[in-house]
Amino acid sequence: MVQQEAQAYVDSAYTTLPRNRVELEHDYGPNVHILSDPFLLTHLAYLCEERTVQPAINTLVSDLYQYLIHAMLNSEFPLVIKSVRTRMAAVSPYGVWTGQVIDRETKTVTVNIVRAGSLPSQVCFDYLNKTLNPELVRQDHVVMARTLNEKGEVIGSTLGDSKIGGDVEDAVLLFPDPMGATGSSISTVIDYYKKTVPGKVKKIVAAHLIITPEYIRKMTHDHPDVKIYAIRLDRGASPAEVLKCRLGEKLEIEKGLTDKQYIVPGGGGFGEIINNAYC
Repeated sequence: MVQQEAQAYVDSAYTTLPRNRVELEHDYGPNVHILSDPFLLTHLAYLCEERTVQPAINTLVSDLYQYLIHAMLNSEFPLVIKSVRTRMAAVSPYGVWTGQVIDRETKTVTVNIVRAGSLPSQVCFDYLNKTLNPELVRQDHVVMARTLNEKGEVIGSTLGDSKIGGDVEDAVLLFPDPMGATGSSISTVIDYYKKTVPGKVKKIVAAHLIITPEYIRKMTHDHPDVKIYAIRLDRGASPAEVLKCRLGEKLEIEKGLTDKQYIVPGGGGFGEIINNAYC
């Protein structure tokens, strides 16, 4: 019996995949993406509870970032058409599947902003290595510190030691940092990459569990090109009437930070709770 050669019978349903996400509607601009996901919000709420301690904290952070990187890969990474011989190709000419998949040859750099960003960046690094060509995936490390005034208020950030493993030419540059509070630290790091690290990036993406209106104001002013992803936006320090408005409708008076620049409702300092280090 002569076996027929397997061919790619293309199903058009998989050649132009929709890339829409379920997100909250807002007026923050097209580069701000706040996921509308009850599953993720449930786990994030548990993470932020007073009673939640290690090892549950790191497990929850890891799980949440796996879903967050999943959303970003689906939405922000380039797609290619690929034909794959399945196991059925040995017995049927229809045993080839063709459709859009994520382009595994996408150069990607994830940046660990020590210390709150260490675990999220490692999770993203591992997940990217499983999804993309590992030879094109890199993790960098930078140390940031908040600059405080005599009142204990954040007035800026300073960049300390760093380990940057190469250029960022045509790379997706990813910044996973749990709490987007003031935006000062991540803005400083992104500015450093833009001005100091060789190469023109393909895209810059910031990935957070929680962000604030203050963060959005800072980032959209300093880096309007950056794609921002978050599971939740907290504006709990806003006036009561603002909380009844559409997100971003009154951005100039929306507020999500205490006088000490901690997010409210928030979940505490994630650099502290992830590392069991409260100073």
